[in-house]
Amino acid sequence: MEANSGLFSKRLPLISAGIFLGLGLGGFVDGIVLHQILQWHHMLSNVRPLTTDSNLDLNMVWDGLFHALDWVLTVTGVVLLWRAGGSKDVVWSSQTFGGSLLMGAGLFNVVEGIIDHQILGIHHVKPGTHQLAWDLGFLFLGALLVFIGWMMLQKGNSQLTVDS
Repeated sequence: MEANSGLFSKRLPLISAGIFLGLGLGGFVDGIVLHQILQWHHMLSNVRPLTTDSNLDLNMVWDGLFHALDWVLTVTGVVLLWRAGGSKDVVWSSQTFGGSLLMGAGLFNVVEGIIDHQILGIHHVKPGTHQLAWDLGFLFLGALLVFIGWMMLQKGNSQLTVDS
């Protein structure tokens, strides 16, 4: 047990970097694909529909603030990754890093889906017919990514324990 907790602490900087990068990159995928390319929704499109120029302007500003947050999360992940790279104690593993990225991206979907789609109702993944199904699918995808990422971390942990 003690060996595993020591191993975890040596992986934690890489896990933290991966989660922050996953959060930021997951947000960018959402913003670029759903907001800009498909134009299914914007940050406030359920409360301020795109029926007037002022509502369109307001949604664009909030989309920009959303992307600014994604940028901060991504830069934080890069800084954490850089710091981890400078530490001789950090155990490097593609399994650990990839699992952490998936967990971060999945956490983005789950948190954003619960807060923005369900609690605040400021937008939905694809408004209109079957919007609840789209919202639940978004949450399910997020939970699936978290689960797969967690499993990758566990597999990476067992591989490192065997190799030690």
